[in-house]
Amino acid sequence: MMIPSQSYSFNGIVVITLYFISLFSFFLHTLASPTVHRCRHDQRDALLEFKHEFPGADMNFGRFDNMRSWNKSSDCCSWESVTCDAKYGQVISLYLLGANLNNTLKPNSGLFKLQYLQNLTLSGCNHSGEIPFTLGTLSHLTYLDLSFNKLVGQVPSTIGNLTKLRYLSLSINHLSGKSSVSFANLTKLIQLDITENDFEPELIPDMSRFHNLEEFWGGNFFGPFPTSLFTIPSLRWVNLGDSNNNFTGHIDFGNSSLPSRLFYLSLADNNFDGPIPESISKFLNLKILDLRNNSFSGPFPTFLFKIPSLQWVTLARNNFKGPIDFGNTWPSSSSLISLYLADNNFDGQIPESISQFLKLGTLDISNNKLQGNVPGCLLRLSSLQLSHNSFSGFGKSSQVLDQAQMQVLRLESNSFQGPFPHWICQFRSLEFLDLSNNSFSGSIPLCLRNITYSLEVLNLRNNNFSGILPDVFLNATRLYTLDVSRNRLEGKLPKTLINCTSMGLLNVEGNKFKETFPSWLGSMPYLYILILRANQFYGPLYHLHESTWFQHLKVIDVSHNDFTGSFPAFYFSNWLQMTTLNLEIDVVYYEYSIIWDDYGYHNFRPYTSSMEIVHKGVDTEFDKIRQDFTSIDFSSNKFYGKIPESIGLLKGLRFLNLSGNAFTSDIPQSLANLTNLEALDLSHNQLSGQIPRDLGELSFLSTMNFAHNNLEGPIPRGTQFQRQNCSSFMDNPKLYGLDDICRKTHVPNPRPQELEKLSEPEEEQVINWTSAAIAYGPGVFCGLVIGHIFISHKQEWLMEKFRRNKPRVVIRSAR
Repeated sequence: MMIPSQSYSFNGIVVITLYFISLFSFFLHTLASPTVHRCRHDQRDALLEFKHEFPGADMNFGRFDNMRSWNKSSDCCSWESVTCDAKYGQVISLYLLGANLNNTLKPNSGLFKLQYLQNLTLSGCNHSGEIPFTLGTLSHLTYLDLSFNKLVGQVPSTIGNLTKLRYLSLSINHLSGKSSVSFANLTKLIQLDITENDFEPELIPDMSRFHNLEEFWGGNFFGPFPTSLFTIPSLRWVNLGDSNNNFTGHIDFGNSSLPSRLFYLSLADNNFDGPIPESISKFLNLKILDLRNNSFSGPFPTFLFKIPSLQWVTLARNNFKGPIDFGNTWPSSSSLISLYLADNNFDGQIPESISQFLKLGTLDISNNKLQGNVPGCLLRLSSLQLSHNSFSGFGKSSQVLDQAQMQVLRLESNSFQGPFPHWICQFRSLEFLDLSNNSFSGSIPLCLRNITYSLEVLNLRNNNFSGILPDVFLNATRLYTLDVSRNRLEGKLPKTLINCTSMGLLNVEGNKFKETFPSWLGSMPYLYILILRANQFYGPLYHLHESTWFQHLKVIDVSHNDFTGSFPAFYFSNWLQMTTLNLEIDVVYYEYSIIWDDYGYHNFRPYTSSMEIVHKGVDTEFDKIRQDFTSIDFSSNKFYGKIPESIGLLKGLRFLNLSGNAFTSDIPQSLANLTNLEALDLSHNQLSGQIPRDLGELSFLSTMNFAHNNLEGPIPRGTQFQRQNCSSFMDNPKLYGLDDICRKTHVPNPRPQELEKLSEPEEEQVINWTSAAIAYGPGVFCGLVIGHIFISHKQEWLMEKFRRNKPRVVIRSAR
């Protein structure tokens, strides 16, 4: 029997023994294991050599300061953008996204001494020159991303040595050569993105060799449909759209009976024609189908809607025709969320069977030949676009209005008539409402106050609404565009408009509003476009007590009213938005856009409202408009006195019309400072003196009109004057030098800044600033608003490229 003291002694010995055993084991393990995160000297030296090849590497800041932590005094495995193998200290990953290194990659670069690299990302680094042939020595690479650079020349054949490569992105460069030669050996690829390059237009003839391929993006190719691509059973994602492809002919998905994993297919923006083959129905996992902007034809493809997983479909801008027929697809099509059928030749009525798509949130069937009543079930959608058809009414909708979540409702250019649809006032989430170009009549209801707090666009243009514009804008702080032009409204503008602190465009043209100039609108901080044309406004524009005056205006049209009075010399000095030259702004045309966000698929169709001008008394319509349009139209009023010298401060001004008033004295010499001016109309006034010679030096000034004044002296000899029509100088008895101008027909040569470029080529047009400004408004501001509504969930442009788990379905505006 063991006594207690002996027991304690024994236990202590056991504990001490176990402690030393554990400690000894720890040291053995430490000695046996390599140092974690200690990189090899040759790897560190190679990285530093690579860094020193780019003198600006230390000058990057913020999120792109990838190399600032690289120095000899620290472990390279702890450096930013560097990942090492924990066991051997070899550099296996280099991630320099957006580093802006701004140089060429050299064949003897330190980069190619990192022989253990598995992942290499140099995307958005502003690299130029050719891809070095020594890239092929990095034989362990499985991931290579050189996208968003300025690389040129052919892809080196040595890239075929990278046989372990599973991800390759060379998109958005200027690479050339044959893709079939460059990538033929990379048969283990899972993802391949070669969009937006200059490769020869023949796609790899036999894509089936990439038997592991899951995702493919191809650009700048043309020819027949690549059928072999769709025989790859692992294929999940194919994007042959939006990247300057020009495939032609019929599409054929082959005869493979293997199960398909394909869930994303874009063939947009090609020249495919003929019907969609029913064999597309074999892609039972297909969720996203984008076939817009082709020449597909034939009847409505009912079989598409038997694909059970289909969520997002666009067939827009094709040549489909006939009635829309979904057939009896229940319950297979219950997944459908978004459907775009715009810009085809569908006719008849929307079938009631559309009600089977219980998850449908977005429908765009604009620009077809549809008619009749709109099924009431569609009022439960979040976005409904029915414009440019012949719809005349709505079916029963009482059961769906209580749950309505409508955000976008576009009914413009149809055959609707009768009173304002009061059920619209139940859409408490409505952001965009367009009822323009219909035959609605009666008063605008007060119930609009229920939805103006969420509205950003309200367009009631060109209807038969009468009475006053109701006082419904008390809480309309988000309203950006209000267009009630071409109705029969009267009275005064409601003072609650002052609460519209986001207002960018206000158009009340062509009504019977009668009051003095609403100078209180000048306190709106973002008002860019103000159209009061063709009403019964009266009195002066200038008031002595006003210290600020519409500093953000880019377009103002007060023509065809009863305004009167004169202007002080400094009148235009506060018009700051027009004093800036927009030299960096390209001509922008708003186009059809589709955007994916975290909550689903959205479509927006920014306004492409035509711009109406009057040319020699004939209404002329332009289909496209410029974003940087600036205009002043004070014509057909009763203004008098001198034209203010401060007009010369508005160097961004493109169109100026002061005709049909009683301005006197000389034409201001300061007009020659308007270097962006394209058209000038001073006709039908009482101006005297000579025409300023320096106006002929304005290179963009293509149209001038000085007729019906009291001008005298010679017509300047400048080229711009000699191009004008004889009628531009008529009825100035003391003006001479007309012989050369009136002896022959002068047609102004087209110039880059002229508005003719926005319409049909070689078409002689003279700008009427009035109508131009009216149409400019919806085009620019509504486009911006809808972009704001739907882009709020859009990822950053670089991140969109790399987050391949989300589809990149963005169609850029044409430039």
